[in-house]
Amino acid sequence: MNDLTSSALALTRRHFLQGSAVGVGAAALADLLHGDLPAAESKQGNQPGVSGFPNFPGKAKRVIYLFQSGAPSQLDLFDYKPKLAGLRATDLPDSIRRGQRLTGMTKDQESFPVAPTRFKFAQHGRSGAWLSDLLPHTAEIADDLCFIKSLHTEAINHDPAITFIQTGAQLAGRPSMGAWLSYGLGSENRDLPAFVAMVSGSGGQPLYDRLWGSGFLPTRYQGVKFRSLGDPVLFLSNPPGISSPVRRRFLDDLARLNELNYQQVGDPEIVTRVAQYELAYRMQTSVPDLTDISKEPEHVFDLYGQDARKPGTFAFNCLLARRLAERGVRFVQLFHRGWDQHAQLPEKIGDQCRATDQASAALLKDLKRTGLLKDTLVVWGGEFGRTVYCQGKLTAEDYGRDHHPRCFTVWLAGAGIKPGVTYGATDDFSYNITQDPVHVHDLNATIMHCLGINHAQLTFKFQGRHHRLTDVHGEAVSQILA
Repeated sequence: MNDLTSSALALTRRHFLQGSAVGVGAAALADLLHGDLPAAESKQGNQPGVSGFPNFPGKAKRVIYLFQSGAPSQLDLFDYKPKLAGLRATDLPDSIRRGQRLTGMTKDQESFPVAPTRFKFAQHGRSGAWLSDLLPHTAEIADDLCFIKSLHTEAINHDPAITFIQTGAQLAGRPSMGAWLSYGLGSENRDLPAFVAMVSGSGGQPLYDRLWGSGFLPTRYQGVKFRSLGDPVLFLSNPPGISSPVRRRFLDDLARLNELNYQQVGDPEIVTRVAQYELAYRMQTSVPDLTDISKEPEHVFDLYGQDARKPGTFAFNCLLARRLAERGVRFVQLFHRGWDQHAQLPEKIGDQCRATDQASAALLKDLKRTGLLKDTLVVWGGEFGRTVYCQGKLTAEDYGRDHHPRCFTVWLAGAGIKPGVTYGATDDFSYNITQDPVHVHDLNATIMHCLGINHAQLTFKFQGRHHRLTDVHGEAVSQILA
């Protein structure tokens, strides 16, 4: 085969593939050009996801994930270990540690003194769930919660651990859970994103946009981050001198230029770009209405706390999460920073609980009051746990705890989950799991099951392989499913 023939064949293949791509995406682009335009007349309605999903009738339609970034100490909040009081300042037995790896922050410590919690625990509700006195409001909803005390992960440092629990992989580049659910299930509201992320708190580990990103999925499935200052969404307002009718005509013309470009190159991201422009236009009306909490009755602010009046706080974001759930947003993720307590833990964890406890419980009560809890799944937890031994100097009043991936606690509540249940157990040091281990992939498979998704079947082909949120692992924890 000569060079001329080879080049001609390559050109033919290239045109064939481009033409195929155009054929696949043309209907979607035509719908955007002729269905969504003019968007000012569009109505709320369901936008389906992948054909065949959900696989079965799920009890949940949406998820609110209250992610506590930095790793809350299970020993000081949920995992009551009364025998530790008599072991204070003794060295963690080798039989418990079993040579397990430590972080670079404590691997060179000469000793690993046991640090019992300084906080009091009590049982609550008919379920008898053990909770620290740091969480008085969560204690009030104990019978609505399912505690998993045997969750474990593979990463020992924050960024890979947060990336892992959000995307199913420690390395960046995979789609986040919200993106997977947006892709698989679509949206129930054409005027709002299917996936919204919000960040509160200060200090601790940085949170990167890729944690609510779409990875190798089309970018239309990525989360939209709501901000606490200025426009809730970047570039939502019209530029100075541009009226809404002018912007509408601009978007119409821009969409037609994108249509010409799409016919030439067949890039599916062009369809995504047009869809995002149209969604942004519709959000000019829907988002201000969503974020205007002035008409919320006073009893709502009594429930969530007065911080709910302040944009950017965890309480405000919890209230907004309920309003997003009312409007059919598929996945709402609240990230709250500041749980990374290597030192001064008693003081710092108290601050964190005062910032989050009332609002977390209020969200669940509010969802229950409005009837939304019956089809909304709520998840609360961080990326790993904390060590029983003290990091740094142990004193009568103070201690710190290092990262601990081998066991930690999360809670779930709402649609698809048994209430008033504690699942799994750890040893007397909250160091190793002794009963019913739950891997991060199992947790994610369980969340997807509540939504009617078989986690092994929701896949996307990328670089020659069919990927999924749970990689090649995971089983839904049937014992906690309602």
